[in-house]
Parts: sequence; structure tokens; C-alpha cells
Amino acid sequence: MASRRRTRQREAILAVLRDAPGPLSVARIREAAECEAPGLGRATVYRALRTLQEEGLVSVVELPGEEPLYESSGRGEHHHFRCRTCGRTLDLSGVLFGVPEGTLLPGGHRVEECSLLLSGSCGDCLSGGVRTTGRAG
Repeated sequence: MASRRRTRQREAILAVLRDAPGPLSVARIREAAECEAPGLGRATVYRALRTLQEEGLVSVVELPGEEPLYESSGRGEHHHFRCRTCGRTLDLSGVLFGVPEGTLLPGGHRVEECSLLLSGSCGDCLSGGVRTTGRAG
């Protein structure tokens, strides 16, 4: 798909996602991007994310029982860690476990994607820097 015109809102959203330590919820993206794009509305964030996803610049992270989170594309293959204390979802560098795309599993199943989510307490929470932001991603 051809690249669309870059708007101040899309640029602000991309900057927020590039600088984030992990995938973010729409609410967190809006809150952080509003500094650069005052008056940024929730519907505008959703439209911008859809456009950026179509352009291959943003990826969706689906976590069981959670609203979708978003991160910038091009971070390479990686996994995620969900802190049960502060609710943040963080990127883990490197691949801890992977099954290559196209692998045939017993029963005739073909792997199209491999993702891993670990959960526990993040380093900030373990060191006493507990944040009470809830599960906003």
C-alpha cells in the first residue's frame, strides 16, 4: 500500500511507540502523544494506528483477555513480559523460544507465528519502585 501523507498526529504516535519500552494501549499512546499533538482524540488515535499498521509501521500485540496493545514495527523478533504488579508490558530483547514459520507440528498443524508472553514482577517493582498505573499497558 502506498504511504499516506504524514500528519502531526501520526508522527507523534510513531515517536511515542518508538520510544516506549514495550507495547502500549490506545489510552497510553494518546496520553503520551498529546504533548506533540494537543487535542488528540481517541478516534484519531485509532484511525492513525490503523493507517500505520496498513503501512507496516505499527504492529498489534494481542494478550489474552486484554485490549490490543501497539508497538512500532521493525524491532525484530522478540517476546513480551507482563508485570503483575504494575501492569506494564515490556519487550524482552532476544528470542527465548521460537518455532520457525512454516514448521509442521504433529497433527498436521503449520506454524504461522510464534509469540511468548512471560509474566511476574518487573525489575522496577522488585526494587521497590512500584508504580500504581494499573493495567494500562
